[in-house]
Amino acid sequence: MAGAGGSSSSDGDEAGEEIESAPPLRVGEERAIGSSGIRKRLLRAGEGWATPVPPDEVSVHYVGSLPDGTLFASTRDGGGEPRTINLGSGEVVAGLETGICTMKKGEKALFILPPLSCEDPGVPGVPTGSELHFEVELLSWLTVVDVYKNGGIVKKVLSTGGNRQTGDLDEVTVKYKIKLLDESIVDESPEEGSTFFVNEGHVCAALPKVLKTMKEGERAVVMVQSQYAFGEQGRAAKNQFSAIPPNSAVNIDVELVSLKPVVDVTGDLKVMKKTLKCGDGIRTPHDGETVHIRYTGRLEDGTVFEKFGFDGEPFDFIIDEEQVTVGLDCAVATMVKGELAEVTVKFEYGFGNTEEQRQLIMVPPFSTLIYEVELIDFTKEKESWEMSAHEKLEAAEKSKVAGNDLFKIGKFQRAAKKYSKALSYINEEEHFEDEVEESTKTLRVSCWLNHAVCCLKLKDFSQAISLCSKVLEIESCNVKALYRRAQAYVESYDLELAKTDVLKALELDPDNREVKLLQANLKKLQVESNKRDAKLYANMFDRTAKESDVVSKKRKVQNTSHNEAAKHAGCGPN
Repeated sequence: MAGAGGSSSSDGDEAGEEIESAPPLRVGEERAIGSSGIRKRLLRAGEGWATPVPPDEVSVHYVGSLPDGTLFASTRDGGGEPRTINLGSGEVVAGLETGICTMKKGEKALFILPPLSCEDPGVPGVPTGSELHFEVELLSWLTVVDVYKNGGIVKKVLSTGGNRQTGDLDEVTVKYKIKLLDESIVDESPEEGSTFFVNEGHVCAALPKVLKTMKEGERAVVMVQSQYAFGEQGRAAKNQFSAIPPNSAVNIDVELVSLKPVVDVTGDLKVMKKTLKCGDGIRTPHDGETVHIRYTGRLEDGTVFEKFGFDGEPFDFIIDEEQVTVGLDCAVATMVKGELAEVTVKFEYGFGNTEEQRQLIMVPPFSTLIYEVELIDFTKEKESWEMSAHEKLEAAEKSKVAGNDLFKIGKFQRAAKKYSKALSYINEEEHFEDEVEESTKTLRVSCWLNHAVCCLKLKDFSQAISLCSKVLEIESCNVKALYRRAQAYVESYDLELAKTDVLKALELDPDNREVKLLQANLKKLQVESNKRDAKLYANMFDRTAKESDVVSKKRKVQNTSHNEAAKHAGCGPN
């Protein structure tokens, strides 16, 4: 059995909690475990740092004895075989499981358990009131994962994989063998494995669920109850494989041979990046940085429409400058140096609903594009923390100017990103020397105001209000900030707050034409609002009056009926 990693439970009285929070035991030392009276004496140190946790399957040798040396249990008698224990199953006395959960692979320890208050089936024949001594050697364990925590899908790890965890969208190559409980094979992958996307499912419902718990290279055996396998219907005979009876539990031998990570770049499944070869490091290109790539673009039928960067010189473009399709731009911005990827771009992020003449062919409208792209390298800009105060100021000014240029041609989203980038260089939390502090403050205010205008254009009124409020915190008499915040309040229908800002702006600049126009519009909106409110209240009073009238009439009828009944009651026999 191969030892597998794990970690101690975090429950207050579970094994390992006290050990983890204290210095490691040295050989010969003894220490209490938790608050249940169990003590541990280390006899031989183990390997690594991992410890098993329920429901892992451990392989141990142990010798159980009373304080006077009387043996009551041993796996070592006559060269005995190690015992396999499923932690958490109650197969052995509870204190012994608690102790095992603190052990590392290869470790040997003596556990002293408090006296039994009653007979324990885990140690038959031991009288109550007896302290128990267990000398335990942890040989290895298999990590066990109960996928749904209900025993429906239970995975036992035979060998661990690498570091890459499977994701929902990933393309995987898997070797598997599905067997009934009588060991008859009812399905099996080809020798080289089957390749499919995890979220598309394969063979039975349990397989993709299990794969999402696996890492590349991992091997496991999985016990699957019928409801997660082939259900009440079972499955008819298929190819050379026999039928699967209804309500059959199955075992699956599975190996995750390889995986290609797939990323939803834009969050709407319209730009998907599948990594074909991993690159180096974690740094990806930032907006405004120049990337050096080679790529081939083709249509879904395989027709190549362009190919660049293969003639000795890479193809260069600047991230977020609209020099390539939006889909390719966004995807390359998620790549690392040396990465090779396949990028699938729906028409919304490609050439749209019109024809587009490219290097080799005319691309039809509504075309899905498939790029195979390699990020050879990219030119890294200085990070903010690497810059001097003057360099930060220059970089911020440059981003602001770029934002202004984009705003002039109606690129409000991209302009907003430029202003935001400018502000990242000169954020208000950072201290600047006196000689540049005033310039920094002026530039910061300008970027906040320009960003706020972009937010108004993009109908992000709450952000516009937030940006203008930042300006007013340091310049309470800034007319532009008051005016733009008032605009955002009007669009958000906070008319009273808008009125407050407008009045203050006119107090500061009585002849400001734009503020006057906003005031006139605001008055119209307030009149309309008052009319609606008056109509609403009138309807409410009318409805209340009608309801009151109905109640009054109902009471009159009830009173009349009551009087009639009383009259008849008075005429009856005594």
